[in-house]
Amino acid sequence: MSAPDMPVQGRASTAVAPRAAARLPRLRLGRRGIVGTLSLVGLLALWWVLTTGTGFVTSYRFPSPPEFGAALEQFITDGYAGGTLWVQAWHSTRLVLIGFAVAVVTGVPLGLLMGVSPRAEALLNPAFLLVRPIPPLAWIPLAIVWLGLGDGAKVLVIWFAAFVPSVINTWTGVRGVDRTLIAAARVHGAGHWRMLTEVIVPGAMPMIFTGLRLSLQASWTTLVAAELVGAFFGLGRVLDAAYRDINPPMIAVAMVVVGILGAATTRLLAEAERRLIPWRA
Repeated sequence: MSAPDMPVQGRASTAVAPRAAARLPRLRLGRRGIVGTLSLVGLLALWWVLTTGTGFVTSYRFPSPPEFGAALEQFITDGYAGGTLWVQAWHSTRLVLIGFAVAVVTGVPLGLLMGVSPRAEALLNPAFLLVRPIPPLAWIPLAIVWLGLGDGAKVLVIWFAAFVPSVINTWTGVRGVDRTLIAAARVHGAGHWRMLTEVIVPGAMPMIFTGLRLSLQASWTTLVAAELVGAFFGLGRVLDAAYRDINPPMIAVAMVVVGILGAATTRLLAEAERRLIPWRA
């Protein structure tokens, strides 16, 4: 091999190395992830110190980590309040998803209609303003009278809790679309359907998803409250039974399960938002 060839090979190898390194997956944890992990570890450590370590908080008031673990094991293996963890969690999740889905398919179109049509807003807004201040939990007695103690009454209450934020935020999103874009679309001959699907809906998407996040959170909080009254299954039923049995560890387990399920469904909704409106990421 001649001497002039050697530097060429050296340059080729050094040029390939960065490209190969760029293809390697990056496993670095972001700053927010590190801070979140540390805060969670600190919270768990404080829990252990206050309960097991020092006994400052008695088990009657709040369970220690070993008591929490024992209650979780009981919930998984033997069940509690008529079902195991998986049965109770699936029952509650199913009700939330049904009520949330019904709220989406009714609230978002209504918000779009009120946002694009002044006549529809003038017709529907007075009734909406009358119903809007009513707390979702106030509908529980009427829902039980209408639909009994079954799942239908709970879906109705969840629907109302999720319906209001979806309507308000969709309407706000439509009204916040840049009027210059609407005028430009009209100048270029866009019809009503193209105006709606290509200008108004994409422009309102960020606010629509904000409303959906609020609706999903309202669905979970309302579900637990609805299941506290006249429920046969679900995490709300578990909370009610644990309260009657004076069982703080099981209360804590049910609360943590609700939090995990709520966070998981919110994460799925955030992923859907990232895929549907990638320009916002």
